[in-house]
Amino acid sequence: MKNLFNSIRPYSETETLDAVRKLFTDPFFLHHLHYFSDKINVDEWVKEVLACKNQFEFHLAFAHRVFHYFIEKTCTKISYSGLNNINPHNQYLFIGNHRDIILDSSFLQIYYLNHNFDETRSAIGNNLVSTPLFAELAKIHKMFIVLRSGTLKEKIANTHLLSSYIHHSIFVEKESVWIAQGNGRTKNGDDKTQQGLLKMLTLAEPENAMQKLKLMQITPVTISYQFEPCDQLKARELALTENAPYIKQAGEDTKSIIEGVTCFKGETHFVIGKPLQTDSIPHELSLNEKLTIICEQIDNQIYSNYFLYPQNFIAFDLQDNSDTFVKHYSEKDKNAFIDYLNEKSTINDVPKEKMMKYLLDIYANPVRNKLKIKN
Repeated sequence: MKNLFNSIRPYSETETLDAVRKLFTDPFFLHHLHYFSDKINVDEWVKEVLACKNQFEFHLAFAHRVFHYFIEKTCTKISYSGLNNINPHNQYLFIGNHRDIILDSSFLQIYYLNHNFDETRSAIGNNLVSTPLFAELAKIHKMFIVLRSGTLKEKIANTHLLSSYIHHSIFVEKESVWIAQGNGRTKNGDDKTQQGLLKMLTLAEPENAMQKLKLMQITPVTISYQFEPCDQLKARELALTENAPYIKQAGEDTKSIIEGVTCFKGETHFVIGKPLQTDSIPHELSLNEKLTIICEQIDNQIYSNYFLYPQNFIAFDLQDNSDTFVKHYSEKDKNAFIDYLNEKSTINDVPKEKMMKYLLDIYANPVRNKLKIKN
């Protein structure tokens, strides 16, 4: 069965340890590790990694260390909650809102590692592992590939393969999975689960779709950043797509990965929600109608668990020209955020007013979504 998934699966434990030995003795890779030398003794670090006897030890020695290196530099506060909603010894399909290419799933992995549970598997688009080094790092960190390119026939086949792999991971290999709620990051701050994602999950066993979705224990997870990673890049892309399709430049995905990891994010909150209860969905509904209800259940948990910062309330009030949420921020907060928006909205190829509109959307839409579920 493993051969069937070779094009998308991560490394096994044995393959991971073999890959780590090669990677951590490669001069090119070791040279890049010295980026961390301001806080980490790289020589000692390499020895520690090479002494690891299993995946869990490696993930603690490497991924855990790298994550905290960047978080210490780019976050002022991190909080986690919701582990009590699940049993990490069991398997779940975590569906998360998607704001940053790498960090969104990384917060789940670190939450697990902090409590001595190994990482879950995570989905990543093939466009994001376009270099051999990125592909290798993905495979040794339990990431599986979502194949998005190809002819229509190839895309259909790849979608069926992805569905089968997720089923195989959860039900056969007993590994939990994280996947984003949609194809690509949310650009405008309006998190929505794409029904096509759930449809994909049913393809492996369409005759038993709802029962399998129930057994997967779909669990929403929510990430909230005080300052949105790549907010300027996202606003620019939205502005440029008003009149024509957006065409990515060479290396743009890599730029987004690096900026997302290294940019200032302020406070960050990560929440594991509660596994969905689907038994109450009427049996007489069509599958599409049932999937629509599940999408709403996921979104409502994500909106409910989204942590709102002063910047979100300020953006809402600026858009509405109101003081609806003035009690949630100070005049100093407002002036500082306006200065931030003015800086981010000043670029060469998009008018300032358009950039400002989309930047405000990024920060105000989470407030609007909270209001929807409250009403």
